[in-house]
Amino acid sequence: MGNRKKKSAELIKETRKTQYFAKLKNVPSSPRKMRLVADMVRGQEAFKALGILKFSNKEAAAKVEKLLRSAIANWEQKNERKAENGELFITSIFVDAAPMLKRLRTAPQGRGYRIRKRSNHVSLFVDTKDNNAKTEA
Repeated sequence: MGNRKKKSAELIKETRKTQYFAKLKNVPSSPRKMRLVADMVRGQEAFKALGILKFSNKEAAAKVEKLLRSAIANWEQKNERKAENGELFITSIFVDAAPMLKRLRTAPQGRGYRIRKRSNHVSLFVDTKDNNAKTEA
């Protein structure tokens, strides 16, 4: 690894120490369906978002709820205390496309139609309101 890349990697590691996040990779649903759920909770208070996700009837909501619980637990682990109601907020959540499984379905007259089974990666970041204001300033 070159010197420039090494410095860049160390800088990324240092910033990750002060961020509280959780990632969910290779979820077997389309990114579009997952983004609908992500848009429901983006910017919400963490425990309010848990309530929204718990009572949503989308399949992706259960996966995002589990991810949010993991991010909250990561915050509690790094800060060595329990999160209080109204303290944590979802600072950012984004959904990226993951590799697609490509399959063939038989079609009339000896042809084959391509089926693309999509999957996605979800990243969720949580933080307190006062820390969020410091980073934006």
